[in-house]
Amino acid sequence: MKVAEAVGRALVSAGIGQVFGVVGSGNFHLTNAMVAAGARFVAARHEGGAATMADAYARVSGAPTALSVHQGPGLTNALTGITEAAKSRTPLLVLAAEATGPHSNFRVDQAALAHAVGAVTARVTTAHDAVEQALAALHRAHRERRTVLLNLPLDVQALEVPEGVRAAVRAPSGPVAVEPPAGQVGELARALDASRRPVFLAGRGARTPAARDALAELADHCGALLATSAVARGLFQGDDWSLDVCGGFTSPLAAELITGADLVVGWGCALNMWTTRHGHLIGPGATVAQIDDDPTALGAHRAVDLGVTGDVELTARRVLAACGSRRAGYRSPQLAADLAARVRWRDVPYDDESTGDRIDPRTLSAALDDLLPAERVIGVDSGNFMGYPTAYLSVPDQDGFCFTQAYQSIGLGLATAIGAALARPDRVPVAVLGDGGALMSAVELDTVRRLGLPMVVVVYNDDGYGAEVHHFGPDGFPLDTVTFPDTDIAAVARGYGFDAVTVRTPGDLDAVAAWAAGARSAPLLIDAKVTREHGAWWLEEAFRGH
Repeated sequence: MKVAEAVGRALVSAGIGQVFGVVGSGNFHLTNAMVAAGARFVAARHEGGAATMADAYARVSGAPTALSVHQGPGLTNALTGITEAAKSRTPLLVLAAEATGPHSNFRVDQAALAHAVGAVTARVTTAHDAVEQALAALHRAHRERRTVLLNLPLDVQALEVPEGVRAAVRAPSGPVAVEPPAGQVGELARALDASRRPVFLAGRGARTPAARDALAELADHCGALLATSAVARGLFQGDDWSLDVCGGFTSPLAAELITGADLVVGWGCALNMWTTRHGHLIGPGATVAQIDDDPTALGAHRAVDLGVTGDVELTARRVLAACGSRRAGYRSPQLAADLAARVRWRDVPYDDESTGDRIDPRTLSAALDDLLPAERVIGVDSGNFMGYPTAYLSVPDQDGFCFTQAYQSIGLGLATAIGAALARPDRVPVAVLGDGGALMSAVELDTVRRLGLPMVVVVYNDDGYGAEVHHFGPDGFPLDTVTFPDTDIAAVARGYGFDAVTVRTPGDLDAVAAWAAGARSAPLLIDAKVTREHGAWWLEEAFRGH
C-alpha cells in the first residue's frame, strides 16, 4: 500500500468523516483513499470556498474535519479560508500535496505560507513513519485547537509502506479542561457577591451546552445579565435575561445596560475592540474580569482587574459553589418587562426608508425573520450590510449562527453557510451576503445546487462595496472604484439552477413566503435591492472607534 492510501485510510479510521476540497493530481490518491474508507468528500468549485466550508463544518459539528488541496496553487487559493480558520483557532487538518523538486513550477515554501497566516505545520517525511506523522498532526489540531497544515510531498506519497508497519489509530481528543486556581475562584466569587449590576459576556470558549448551562446557573444565582460575542450568538437564546450580542451589533437597551454594569465578566471571550465597541461599552468604573483556559489570552486586548485561568464550565461551577447567598443583582421585574419589550433590534422604532425601487434593509430583515423557518443555521458574509441579518434574524441556539469574521474577508459567507448546513442538515441554511461577496463567491452556487441543499441565499444588493462607499464618500472622495452598475444577481442564480426573486418592495417577499411554505425543490436566492443612502449603524460606530 502506498503512503497516500495508507495516510488517507488511517485518518478516516481516526475519526475524520468529512473532507472538503478540490482534487488535482497531487491529492487525487489521498482523497480517493479517504472516500474509499468511508469519509464524505464535498468537492467545492474553488479551494477558497472549500477551506471555509471545512472551517464552518468543524465549528458547528465539533467533528474532526479535513481540507484536501493540490500542491502549490491549490494551497495558495485556499489561504484566505485557512487564515480565517487559524485566527479562529478552528481545529482543522489541511492536507496539502507538496512539490519538492527544485525546478517544479508548483514549488513554494508551503510551511512558510502556513506560518505566515497563523497555522502550524507538519510534514510526512518517510514511508515508515507516514501514518504516525499524519495522526500526530490530526491530534495536535484537536489537542491545541489549531489549524494544522500537513504537507505531503509527492515523492513520499508514492512510496510503498513497508510490510508490518502499524500505527496506533485512535480518535483525537480536545484540550484537557483546565482547573482554575482556588484563589482566583474565590476572588471572582467575592467580586460577584459584592456586585449590584453584573453582566456576563460569553465568547467562543463558552460555545458548548455544558458551559451555557453552568453560566446560566451562576448568572441566576448572582443576578447577572447575559450577553455574547458575535461568534457565540444564540448561546443564551430563550433566556429571559439575555441581551443577545455585545459589541457593534448591540441594541440600544442592551448597550445601556452593559455600560451601566459595575462588573463585566468575559467567559472564554477575548474582550476585543469589536465586542466592546473599542472599549466604550464598558463603563469607566466597572470592574473587568476575564476567564480563559489560555493564560496568554488574559488581558491581551484590554487591561483586566481579575484574570482566571481555567475552563469556562469548570470555573463557573467552582465559582457558584464559592459564592454567598443568592442575589437579585441586575435583575428586577421592571427590567424583565423592558427586555421583553425592546431588547431586540426589531422592537426598536425606525423610519422606514424604503422607496418604490429599494427596500430598507431593516424592513427586509424583520420580514425575513418572520418568513423563514425558525430552525435555521445562518452564515453571514462581511460588509456594511452584515449588522442587519446579525441583529434581526433570530437563531435557535449557538449552532444556528456561524460567523467567519476573524479575518474580516468578504466572500466567505456562502461557503460558511454550506459548511454549516452540512453540519446541521436538520435546519434550513441561510447565507446572507452583500453583492460584492455574492459575486466574489458565486461559483459555489453550483455546490449548493449539486448538494441539493434547501438553502436561502439573501443578497443585500447596494451595487457597491458599501463599507468603502460610506467610509470615504462623506469626505468627498471619488467612489468610481467601489461602485458598480446594477447586476441581476437573480438571473445569475437561475443559471445555477436556483429559484430566484428580485425584491424591491415588501410585496415582492410574497415569493419568499411561497417558497418557504412549498416543497423547496430548488434553493432560493433573494436579490434584495436595498437602500444605500447611509452606512449601517454598526459601521458608523466602527468608524468613530477608529
